[in-house]
Amino acid sequence: MSAVLDPSNYTQQLDAKAARLRELLAPFDAPEPAVFDSPREHYRLRAEFRLWRENEQRFYAMFAPGEKHTPILIEDFPIASLRINDLMPRLKAAWQASSALSFKLFQVEFLTTLAGDAMITLCYHRPLDEHWEAAAQQLAKDLDVSIIGRSKGKRLVIGRDYAVEELQVAGRSFRYRQPEGAFTQPNGTVNQKMLNWAYEALGERQDDLLELYCGNGNFTLPLATRVRKVLATEISKTSVNAALHNLDDNGVNNVRLVRLSAEELTEALNEVRPFRRLEGIDLKSYQFGSVFVDPPRAGMDPDTCELTRRFDNILYISCNPETLAANIAQLHDTHRIERCALFDQFPYTHHMESGVLLVRRKLGRGGASPPRLR
Repeated sequence: MSAVLDPSNYTQQLDAKAARLRELLAPFDAPEPAVFDSPREHYRLRAEFRLWRENEQRFYAMFAPGEKHTPILIEDFPIASLRINDLMPRLKAAWQASSALSFKLFQVEFLTTLAGDAMITLCYHRPLDEHWEAAAQQLAKDLDVSIIGRSKGKRLVIGRDYAVEELQVAGRSFRYRQPEGAFTQPNGTVNQKMLNWAYEALGERQDDLLELYCGNGNFTLPLATRVRKVLATEISKTSVNAALHNLDDNGVNNVRLVRLSAEELTEALNEVRPFRRLEGIDLKSYQFGSVFVDPPRAGMDPDTCELTRRFDNILYISCNPETLAANIAQLHDTHRIERCALFDQFPYTHHMESGVLLVRRKLGRGGASPPRLR
């Protein structure tokens, strides 16, 4: 069977998400959100399938939440990119014709990009030998993709262990290396809209930017062109290495990236304790005017949220509107919502991606401001 979606209901579900965001932000006198829609089909750049054996054949399969024993067999996948849909039957034909590829193969992962690149990860319950490697070499050539084989913590790479993306922001092209296994935004078209919104929201500035949770530099690259300097943090070693490459590849040289969690950087900026990874970085030399945060679904912890209060401008991208609203509630006495937006990263689901620009309130007579980072 095919994955089921109904594009005729798209506008209705998008309107419902916008109404939900308005409801959550209403206590904070938020302006009307800008709404950025998604392509109705073929928008998802990555996909992961388990393989299900039936009648001595393997099929792409997915499972409903909480249902591990009744597979939904997939022949095509309309929400996935056209490249994934082109590769799926060709890969299936290849494993059906090759025991070296099919033996104890249990999972397949696709990663594609708007730039046309593609990578396939094949996961096995057995060691990979020279017969698999020879078959995988031919498969990579036939499909014009990189192939990665995974088995019990070991990995064999045919080609590259990353895909290359290219995104357009404010008339400039940015190239991104997206490593296998690292987080990437699944909806490339909406991601591009999100980057352009953040670029415009931050504006041209003469001071510095602090970025928490920078990942592979998705936002870092375009936002760095709007400010004097950037200090960016990320805890994942894979993402840090990709971000460093992406900065160099795009000629962005005003960013210092440190491998610290947001909580650790909060401690450093509050002078709670020193960190070896900050050696050689003079935090007091930064003239921070803005902070950019793109936290996980749990949102910012209270201490990090208090840290952002010190900045005149807080640019916040959220994958969970409930934790976004909770963080805004903590900051509402010193900051107001200047802009907000809904980005439909995940059509036909209840998941929402949103963004807000918070700016410091002008103080009334006798008001006191929390300390700022200078």
